[in-house]
Amino acid sequence: MSGAHRPRGPGRPLTALLCAVTAVALYGCSGSGPEEPAPTRPPTATTPRGVSPLTGLPARSGPVLAVKIDNVAAARPHTGLGAADLVYVEQVEGGVTRLLAVYSSRLPDSVGPVRSARESDISLLRPFGNPALAYSGAQRALNPLLDAAPLDLVSESTAPGAFRRSPDRAAPHNLYLRPERALAAAPDASGVRPIGLRFGAAPAGGTATTTETVRYPAARYAFTWSAADDGWRVAIDGRPATSTDSGPLAPATVVVQRVTVRPSAFHDVNGAVSPYTETTGSGTATVLRDGRAYEARWSRPDPAGGTSFTTPDGHPLAFAPGQVWIVLAPR
Repeated sequence: MSGAHRPRGPGRPLTALLCAVTAVALYGCSGSGPEEPAPTRPPTATTPRGVSPLTGLPARSGPVLAVKIDNVAAARPHTGLGAADLVYVEQVEGGVTRLLAVYSSRLPDSVGPVRSARESDISLLRPFGNPALAYSGAQRALNPLLDAAPLDLVSESTAPGAFRRSPDRAAPHNLYLRPERALAAAPDASGVRPIGLRFGAAPAGGTATTTETVRYPAARYAFTWSAADDGWRVAIDGRPATSTDSGPLAPATVVVQRVTVRPSAFHDVNGAVSPYTETTGSGTATVLRDGRAYEARWSRPDPAGGTSFTTPDGHPLAFAPGQVWIVLAPR
């Protein structure tokens, strides 16, 4: 998709203000429709010094880089995905999915393939403050919302040295990001901070589980417990998911977060309506950790606040330390 932007500069504040006013007038604070925000923010989980609030593991306190990653069959296997702190799975046009990988603790040499942003990314990234977002572009109608959002945007047009095209794959599945250069081009990217996740010992209860399957209209994910990996092996559309630089993907915690996925005001180049994933509000979830499944509730009343996950009786539900995948599954 087209429409990458110029970097933040002296003229950017006025442009952002005008875009923000336009966005609110046209769509409300969430873009293409309301997400039922509440006036109060939930309590923020605290994290010990020197421990990542995104993984619960010892880590440096670095800036946040989010990368929009292609996920059709021609884009696999991915590169750099095993180094992500957090991976979101989102539905896009045609019922397929894309990934939004969040990095802070460590940066791989390369990440990709990189693809275009969607409106849902803006809301999803608000709890991170002002993160860098690396993407291949966006449709023109969405650009004003991206410009007005609290994001340090990194694209081929603003930071060409942060990207490379691989000769091993056909376009558009051949664009890769150099994370170190991306952050160098995003000096305003905010440092990592708590977004509501908690880590620690497993709660009581749960159900012994070997495999959990999540289906989208045109994609299927399976997460299979692997004691050897101390994590959940990922399979996409029936094939094991791997990263070219680190091997099989096996996050320590998988969250199947049931959300509303509705049409947005935008569409792709072929005219297909882009879905909008609502990540504020509340709902149910299933949390997978340590070979067990826990039924949970999720809550994010404030669009600028983090998401809390609790047991059905309201107690905080701790994740297993390590990489987290949050699968935004249609209700």
